[in-house]
Amino acid sequence: MKKLLESSKYLTLIGVFSLLIASVGAFIWGAYRTGDAMIMLVTDNDDSSKITVALIQIMDEFLIATALLIFAVAIYELFIEDLDLPAWLVIHDFHGLKTKLSSILILVMAITFLKKLIEWKHAEDTLFFGIAIALVSVALIAFGYFGKHD
Repeated sequence: MKKLLESSKYLTLIGVFSLLIASVGAFIWGAYRTGDAMIMLVTDNDDSSKITVALIQIMDEFLIATALLIFAVAIYELFIEDLDLPAWLVIHDFHGLKTKLSSILILVMAITFLKKLIEWKHAEDTLFFGIAIALVSVALIAFGYFGKHD
């Protein structure tokens, strides 16, 4: 039974491969959207807000692709073996992984808010959206700060 349980760590490779595939797909999608934005930049230079939104969405897409990659690498490193990675990417436990992903979520929410701010339609909706993002961000930051128990 011990050998079976010790070997079960390799089940995480399913998640690692799936996340890698999703990350590659997201990077390809971001590259495709970058091409679209560059075409829009050259052909539709009258509508700067539309181009700005497209560029912000590209940042969001690459940030999500990067988050998927970080999650795949972290799961591999936590369960299988250490990798030769930059120090900022080394994750030693689940709390570190959750903290890194919380930081990425805050960035994604900030980019989403910036997009909504540029597309501004209703001031009250934008205000409530910003407050909601701020509350979730505070909760994620508090989790990262107070969540680790040594």
